[in-house]
Amino acid sequence: MRERLAKHPLYANIRTEAQLRVFMESHIFAVWDFMSLLKALQMRLTCVSVPWMPTALPESRRFINEIVLGEESDEFEGRAISHFELYLEAMRSAGASTSGIAGLLAGLVAGSVLGEIERAAIPAGAKAFVRETFGLIEQGELHRLAAAFTFGREDVIPEMFRSLVRDLDRASDGAFGTFIWYLERHIEVDGEDHGPLSLRMVADICGADERKWEEAGAAAEAALAARVALWDAIFAEIRGL
Repeated sequence: MRERLAKHPLYANIRTEAQLRVFMESHIFAVWDFMSLLKALQMRLTCVSVPWMPTALPESRRFINEIVLGEESDEFEGRAISHFELYLEAMRSAGASTSGIAGLLAGLVAGSVLGEIERAAIPAGAKAFVRETFGLIEQGELHRLAAAFTFGREDVIPEMFRSLVRDLDRASDGAFGTFIWYLERHIEVDGEDHGPLSLRMVADICGADERKWEEAGAAAEAALAARVALWDAIFAEIRGL
């Protein structure tokens, strides 16, 4: 499934700035729900209430706090910023619309997540992807959450796609520079730091429980399948441009 993602035809068929903007306008939802998965794990693995009490699985507690630090409070141009906020900045610099994700987040203040997702005016592929993730979050099974988080990451985005984005950036006087930084940074931390930490977290949570390992494997495969479906939907959309 990971190989299928890495070789998806979407990457080679994004050739124009308009097509890349369409990609960003759907991909932002994957960035956002990744952060939501991260916070769901932090709520389960650490204590986020008062009075504080130590939780089980201290190794995973440390792993998830390290990942939160990098994902929610990275450093860009001398300032602290989450990868989600950075992606929004990248979209604005590139001329991509942020109205879909902004509308969804505004609606969440008053409603349930799954209900608001259904009502939101967002791309159909992104809607299905987010629906899958939040269905898993609502089930709340820790080993499934950890597996979906670990294997549904950005490290499957190939170098070929990043090279294409760099080419478009040069042709557009740097409009995609922040997006390139996001891609390079996310691939860097996934490969060198967060990816290995996440794998250790899955092992820590599943332990010697064969049932948990089997269910974690199914959750990982489902997360990858959801990403393939999202890429399929974006691919179908850009072919019409």
